[in-house]
Amino acid sequence: MLKNFPQLQAILLCLFLDACSPHGSDDEPYVEFAGGGFVFNYRIAVVDYGFVVTVKRKLMPGTLLEATFEDPAGGDPIVVTQTARSGQFQYTFRTPPLQGVEADRDYQVTLSLFSPTRDRLLATYRNHYRSNVDQKQMPKAPLTVGPGYHEPR
Repeated sequence: MLKNFPQLQAILLCLFLDACSPHGSDDEPYVEFAGGGFVFNYRIAVVDYGFVVTVKRKLMPGTLLEATFEDPAGGDPIVVTQTARSGQFQYTFRTPPLQGVEADRDYQVTLSLFSPTRDRLLATYRNHYRSNVDQKQMPKAPLTVGPGYHEPR
């Protein structure tokens, strides 16, 4: 019995790791919003917003995650995409720098998941974020210039 103990430990470890990974049932959402909001970087006079989702149910590698952000300036929605990778349990989406953010107003975001072949919509999730600061309070130009103080890409 004891000579098979290392194999038993390996099997139990594999079962434990498999149980900890996000598989989920078919009625469980693929992802869940874990956080997000507006970022006012006054040092470089830039505002953006974004969110983080965590995987709750296994995503096939190649699944397209498409985030659509309401543009505070009133333009076309801002679209940011990522492709699901095996073993990735969290995805972060951020807009490029924005204009026109108003305080105490909801801004809508939508996350759509498409099959790896892009021919089928798997799920859609909606949320909103609100800034408690008006962009008019931001400086017109960066307060600091130099290494380490550059616009986000």
